[in-house]
Amino acid sequence: MPAVNDTKFQPAVFILSGIPGLEDVHVWIFIPFCLMYVISILGNSVILFIIKTDPSLHEPMYIFLSMLAVTDLGLSLSTLPTTLGVYWFHSREISHDACFAQVFFIHSLTLIESSVLLSMAFDRFVAICNPLRYASILTPPRIAKMGLVSLLRGVVLILPLPILLKQHRYCKDSILSQSFCRHSDVLTMACSDISVNIIYGFFLTVSLHGSDLLLILLSYVMILKSVLSIACHGKRLKLLNTCVSHVCVVLLFYTPHIALSVIYRFVKNFSLILPIVLGNVYMLVPPLMNPIVYSVKTEAIRVRIIRVFVK
Repeated sequence: MPAVNDTKFQPAVFILSGIPGLEDVHVWIFIPFCLMYVISILGNSVILFIIKTDPSLHEPMYIFLSMLAVTDLGLSLSTLPTTLGVYWFHSREISHDACFAQVFFIHSLTLIESSVLLSMAFDRFVAICNPLRYASILTPPRIAKMGLVSLLRGVVLILPLPILLKQHRYCKDSILSQSFCRHSDVLTMACSDISVNIIYGFFLTVSLHGSDLLLILLSYVMILKSVLSIACHGKRLKLLNTCVSHVCVVLLFYTPHIALSVIYRFVKNFSLILPIVLGNVYMLVPPLMNPIVYSVKTEAIRVRIIRVFVK
């Protein structure tokens, strides 16, 4: 087919979607979405404020928590504009370049969050299994390097995704299934060879997210082994309690991510509503719940939040 005909069928924009069949009540649907965004932005901002202003919290565990809060803020802000546009203003069009930019921010921040969760697991492993060397292992310069590696890992490894997406022709139905752009969703709109994207996306999912999750699981196996060797039952419970918040956050982050990956890659026939629900859960729930979990389960954070609002 001549190039002029390819250009003719190239859509200028992608069309974002809300929830199929409920377009008339999208404004009402956005109200709980809006509350979730407000709570997640305020919650993570409060966590950052408390850790920054309280010198007693300038310890590795809370520094990693502040990294998690910054990442969650980025995730919330990266999807807020298009979700607000679709549900509140009924503005569904997004240019290709804006969509590819959103793909980059969503996926890079997701990979950064995975790295931060792994760093937090390492922090708990050192604190419980090698407490005498905790301060000498997790020094401020080393923590800064871990944060920088997490950032560079997310940026450098995700940067090829929007570049590869930009090389494709999009001559199919340009309606995306979400109110934001995800790599796997945009890829279904392409009518050129997408094998490189599929291979690279699968590599990122398995070798990075998969390895992070395996290392986190391994760290907790070693933590459990160390804790169970302690004779004192009370001390065992106290040590395990320091890990509860992180375990909850890991489950909130990885469960919908794994479910989405399995659906897109291995399930042929599935309800259209399922990936929409999982996609929104994946983007909205972890940034919303992470500050709540740490506020409830971490006494040092909980006490300082109460002090801030009681004053």
